[in-house]
Amino acid sequence: MAEKLCALLDRLKACGSLVVALSGGVDSSTLAKAAAMALGEKAVAVTARSELLSADELADAAAMARAAGIRHIVLDAHDLDNPDVVRNDKDRCYYCKRGRFEKLCAWAKENGFAYVADGGNLDDKGDYRPGMRAVEELAPMVISPFMECGWTKADIRAQARTWGLAVADKPSAACLASRVEYGLSLTPERLAQVENAEKMIRPFAKGQLRIRHHGNLARIEVETGAFREIMAHREELSAALKSLGFTYTTLDLIGYRTGSTNEVL
Repeated sequence: MAEKLCALLDRLKACGSLVVALSGGVDSSTLAKAAAMALGEKAVAVTARSELLSADELADAAAMARAAGIRHIVLDAHDLDNPDVVRNDKDRCYYCKRGRFEKLCAWAKENGFAYVADGGNLDDKGDYRPGMRAVEELAPMVISPFMECGWTKADIRAQARTWGLAVADKPSAACLASRVEYGLSLTPERLAQVENAEKMIRPFAKGQLRIRHHGNLARIEVETGAFREIMAHREELSAALKSLGFTYTTLDLIGYRTGSTNEVL
């Protein structure tokens, strides 16, 4: 880890100045801390505010910027202004990330920053992630330092613990759009349904939690250890989700797994 950290800091110093795309998760938060160490005031963290980002994640991003000691900017992304994003097909993540990083690049140029960095790591290559294509297309201005320096998710979490970052053991949290099944258009109402449903379920489920939106059906994905608690409160949880507009509620018997909406592809 000492060698990897030295390589990462050297890579960041070589940028001269840098914008870190900060979501509030462990990857981008750890990268923001490293950028602050390497570049000081020549590094800034920028968070894209959107209906696709929950209020909790936006608050986490602000808190982690403070913890990392890096200046924090919130930039309105207007993701739902893009019909390619709203359509929500299998390339939604590409269109969304391309639009966001184009805005970040424009902001960086206007404010005198040379590069924009995302928190992608080697483990991200193991899943269907069309957003990675957008990052590659916007090179050389957009970079992925963790990938370049050979960092895995485990490496990032280990370094976050060493630095005492509160997100070191935070479960991975994809954007709200990733909960909505492909082909079901993204609307502020549907995204709010997902966000509010997860808040209702959270007291009964430790660890990973996703509410997958299938129109009038809400599919609950939790770690299998939470099944007993969910079933013990099934009637009240079903009623709570019905109040949000879901006619049916189901518990996924396989339990949480990353990217389950991609299983239909």
